[in-house]
Amino acid sequence: MDQNILEKLIKSGVSEKSGKIYLTSLELGESTVQEIAKHAGLNRATTYFVIENLIKQGLMSSFHKGKKQYFVAADPDRLVHILEQEKSDLSERERNIKDLVPQIQSMKGKQKQLPVVRYYEGKEGIKSMVDEILKTTEGTVNMAYSVDALNKLFSEDEKSKWRKIRINKKLYTRAIYTYRDGVLGNIAQSDSRKVPLDKFPITCDVAVYSDKVRIASMTDRLIGIVIEDKEIAKTMKAIMDLAWEAAEKYQK
Repeated sequence: MDQNILEKLIKSGVSEKSGKIYLTSLELGESTVQEIAKHAGLNRATTYFVIENLIKQGLMSSFHKGKKQYFVAADPDRLVHILEQEKSDLSERERNIKDLVPQIQSMKGKQKQLPVVRYYEGKEGIKSMVDEILKTTEGTVNMAYSVDALNKLFSEDEKSKWRKIRINKKLYTRAIYTYRDGVLGNIAQSDSRKVPLDKFPITCDVAVYSDKVRIASMTDRLIGIVIEDKEIAKTMKAIMDLAWEAAEKYQK
């Protein structure tokens, strides 16, 4: 077997075993599977399996002489025919894909967009969540939080700075809160309702704004997430509205 020819066949896309068996059969002429396997250096089972595939491609054929089955390689011109057929098939596939691309593109708008979820960690992460609201939000922010947890985590200077930015941006807040030993006073552009800590042990800071929901744990674990999804935000706002109405009975 000419090793150079085999290497060129392999480069042309023919597997090494198929190339060996085809070239061996071509050299031997009519021969049994045992003879082909012996000269190709492969076992009988592998040789028979590869021959079956070559027969399907039209590169080999078989016939019986007496009780024995013989195999013979097809003319090498068949290799060119197979390559031309592959080129034709590839061209057809290319045409089909090009025809399908506009239809597939039109489906993009029908896909339901997945929620965007961002994670934050540590005090700086929580601060960046607050900054995002102040920088990107207009209108109203619905909130629920623990004043005690907020006071423990942030200084008066930090809270005062954020409050000034919010007021300058004319950002309105409506908050439900818990406060162990106090009541929030009047704050500009903000309404708030206190609820009993023993009945409603709020430990996370929750805010609904635009199409986003912010949830931050401000106790032992300083972690938070922002979920950006219109339907989720809409539902959470409805829940916050319901809580706001229910909190009215706890106001003095």
